[in-house]
Amino acid sequence: MRPTTFPSFGALDPFADMRRMQAAMNRLFDGTRTPTRPATYPPVNFWAGQDSIVMTAELPGLSEDDIELTVKDRMVSIRGTYPAEEEGEGIVWHRRERAGGTFLRSIDLPFRVDPDRIEARFENGVLSVEMQRPEDDKPRRIQIKAA
Repeated sequence: MRPTTFPSFGALDPFADMRRMQAAMNRLFDGTRTPTRPATYPPVNFWAGQDSIVMTAELPGLSEDDIELTVKDRMVSIRGTYPAEEEGEGIVWHRRERAGGTFLRSIDLPFRVDPDRIEARFENGVLSVEMQRPEDDKPRRIQIKAA
């Protein structure tokens, strides 16, 4: 194996062989991979205040009827199914990154929420969910009396 140098610096490149190996592996597997969704699909943002939690999830191409939203204890779950694209005879995929199939994403919440006070909206492929904390679960300030 001969050392590889950086073109402008003349110094040895210790990662050149690793990059060549990675490129060869990419070529080997590029045409045989089947698309899958990342484990953290759909991507979500959520933030919490003292009294509520707001969560947004990106679900492009779906309708509100394609999505199942459930809340139990301190867990919120989003489930749905993307339709698979037609395979067709004679089709050769050159790139396939959008997978069909079922997904499920469950997220632990920082506190319990009141299931009767959850509002969910779906607009332009974004699911927005506002969840209220139950009154009996909110922190209470305790007054301290002097002795």
